[in-house]
Amino acid sequence: MTMKEYREVFKRTEIKYLLNEAQYNELMPYLKTIAYVDEYGLSRINNIYFDTPDYILARTSIEKPLYKEKLRLRTYGETGNDTDSFIEIKKKYAGIVYKRRISGRYIDTYDYLTGISEIMEASQISKEIKEFLMFYGKLKPVMSICYDRIAMAGKEDVEFRVTFDSDITWNDKCTDLRKVNGGRPLLKSGQRLMEIKVCNTMPMQLARKLSELSIFPVSFSKYGSGYAEMIGLQRNSVSVRQAAPERESTRIPLRIKGGAAYV
Repeated sequence: MTMKEYREVFKRTEIKYLLNEAQYNELMPYLKTIAYVDEYGLSRINNIYFDTPDYILARTSIEKPLYKEKLRLRTYGETGNDTDSFIEIKKKYAGIVYKRRISGRYIDTYDYLTGISEIMEASQISKEIKEFLMFYGKLKPVMSICYDRIAMAGKEDVEFRVTFDSDITWNDKCTDLRKVNGGRPLLKSGQRLMEIKVCNTMPMQLARKLSELSIFPVSFSKYGSGYAEMIGLQRNSVSVRQAAPERESTRIPLRIKGGAAYV
């Protein structure tokens, strides 16, 4: 199979915010004075997250550790066998984000990650992906997360980026992007997840504007939030089915496999 290799290393601060409709509408006119919407405009982003049977990657993410990582398969827009797709390893250490990815046809990348086929062409990034899979053992597709995104880039500072994600849905019942159709929402109606990405410090005028609009940083992981909601639904289902007033706790212990981080 033919794979294209990408190296993306982000040594920058990434700050997340949850905006309501009014905050978004008031902030956008100012943002358009310092940034522009990129050539893709509004795009649909589709992801499958891979994890261990006991969800070690999701549970580690919820702990907010110094180091965390994830493996996902991503496409843009409608997905078919021949759609361009990206296997991505995303790592975050002490606030610095590193991302590696290779691309190929969706049917090839999906079959590789689900153990049906092998990557034919060896490369540094395919080696990293293989080592990731070996370290965690057998991973499986556990959740699809899809959303609409608007991305903006700085007019003067090319490293300045802002993204707005809306209509974020998760689905743990269907984990093939060729078949996913809808899911459960992660945000309230009208909400958007904004992420500001800067290499050094945030522009002072932007910081003042955010404070003026009562827009403050939040800790938010799409996959971690989807996992938390999934566990909450499972616990509620167990609670409804069980008539006894007391039952064993369904709390899942948060432990990092082997007590070590893969680098």
